[in-house]
Amino acid sequence: MKILLHVCCGPCSIYPIDSLRKAGHEIRGYFYNPNIHPFTEFKKRLDTFTEYAQKIDLPVIVDEQYELENFLRGVVFREGERCRICYSIRLQKAAQIARKGKFDAFTTTLLVSPFQKHELIKEIATSVSQETGVPFFYQDFRTGFKEGVMQSKEEKMYRQQYCGCVFSEKERYAQVKKSKK
Repeated sequence: MKILLHVCCGPCSIYPIDSLRKAGHEIRGYFYNPNIHPFTEFKKRLDTFTEYAQKIDLPVIVDEQYELENFLRGVVFREGERCRICYSIRLQKAAQIARKGKFDAFTTTLLVSPFQKHELIKEIATSVSQETGVPFFYQDFRTGFKEGVMQSKEEKMYRQQYCGCVFSEKERYAQVKKSKK
């Protein structure tokens, strides 16, 4: 199958790309992440992914527009639902790009992390698939998470310390500060 793989970052792309290629699928990476804050973090993740994609000869579609305002408008006063909103924004856009590019299906590297809300991602992607008519290719990539982490360290890739949004950054670093007291 010709699959559009939504990519959140380079390290998380390693195992899904390897797994999908080994299964004989034709993969194209798609970087779209309006949730990432600050812009310097967005740029590091984008650069890391595109460098890796070039190294492994992965064709990519990159949306370099930094649409943080769209993400923030969606979550303001709904911070408790931020992950649902964030996943929806990115998966809807991925499905639209997949439809436009005549891909057989779309999937996401978000499914590799044990720190993401796996069942929620699956639920949203399935719903988006029904709305857009583009099949969602589901695979639980978490089995290769550790393998991807090890390879990303060997590759000396930039590895982020939080999910990406300003709220996850606050949770990550505010916790560190609290635990030092």
